[in-house]
Amino acid sequence: MGPRRIFILLPNRKACAVRNSATRSGQAQKEFFLNQALCVLDALVPRAVQQQTNAPPQTPEEGSCFLIGSDPTGDWAGRTNEIAIWIGGSWQYLSPQAGMQVFDRGSMSLLHYNSGWNAAPEPAIPTGGATVDTEARAAISDLVEALRMIGVFATSPA
Repeated sequence: MGPRRIFILLPNRKACAVRNSATRSGQAQKEFFLNQALCVLDALVPRAVQQQTNAPPQTPEEGSCFLIGSDPTGDWAGRTNEIAIWIGGSWQYLSPQAGMQVFDRGSMSLLHYNSGWNAAPEPAIPTGGATVDTEARAAISDLVEALRMIGVFATSPA
């Protein structure tokens, strides 16, 4: 067995493309990259964001995470659907990957990323009466589709 290699995921994709993501001996400011990676892990391990919004908050708390909306402004301009994390006085950004899930504390809903952030819609509840069977089938169908949307069930082949 050879020596073990430790790899650290960096939040900045351009930095990863330029350098290997492992901290090599003699690498300039390797402590910075390690500390930054640990801050990102601290922020994302709970897999929760404060809320989905288009504008950065005026006074964010250290380590707070936000899901950037569809029409971002200010420091977030051009970063649609990314996750913004306030670390050390500046914003760090993470691009979502297919299958990623986060809990939105603002809307109290689980969001799933697949070409955009989606929350499962609540299906209509059958109201009873003569069409109970039809309404129940429709509600179950809506529920299955909602669960499919957030990745609980695989998408049906076309």
